[in-house]
Amino acid sequence: MKPFDLPKNDWSLFFNKLEIKSILEVINKKYNESIINGNIVYPKHEDIFRAFNLCELQKTKVVIIGQDPYHGEHEANGLCFSVNQNIKTPPSLQNIFKELGYKNDLFSKTRSTDLSDWANQGVLLLNSVLTVEKDKAASHQSWGWQILTDLVIQFLSKEKEFLVFILLGNYAQSKKTLIDITKHKIIETVHPSPLSAYRGFFGSNVFVTCNEYLIQNQKEPINW
Repeated sequence: MKPFDLPKNDWSLFFNKLEIKSILEVINKKYNESIINGNIVYPKHEDIFRAFNLCELQKTKVVIIGQDPYHGEHEANGLCFSVNQNIKTPPSLQNIFKELGYKNDLFSKTRSTDLSDWANQGVLLLNSVLTVEKDKAASHQSWGWQILTDLVIQFLSKEKEFLVFILLGNYAQSKKTLIDITKHKIIETVHPSPLSAYRGFFGSNVFVTCNEYLIQNQKEPINW
């Protein structure tokens, strides 16, 4: 059985817990069975925990919660809302860039669709489900990933202070109960998808509000 490549940084404080190891053992078995059955799974094996590899626990300042990875070929790269460079920009990411003030010609030429620069600054781009079968949206939602990532959110809420949780849409907002609002800032608005972006995402200033909170709490703002 091919094991997962777990983070080798300070996230080991979380992933070495016996409870977490037990959850991952179950998921890893399902993952390997799927591969053996000839299914194509995204993201690549080495990118499943990329969000944690790039955004170390100690430097985490912001958490953005997505649902599950993109299921199109070569799209998913282990970071929510992010796709590999030279892949067509998904509509939700286009709308995120529009809210940030990027023009179409700018983000298509100079603004990478790979959001690893955010992760390197302390933004944990956390999908609730970390894998998906090719062309089958939400196909791994029964595997137990949500149990794991809910525990990630609770762990962050308990162990850290003055984090910003950006919750876009109803699904992400359902995670509010896992967060201690006396210690952290929750910023919520509608999802940036084309179906809802015009109902409150545009003009919400979520990224401005995030940086204001970080500055108020003596943290370096994110260069979005």
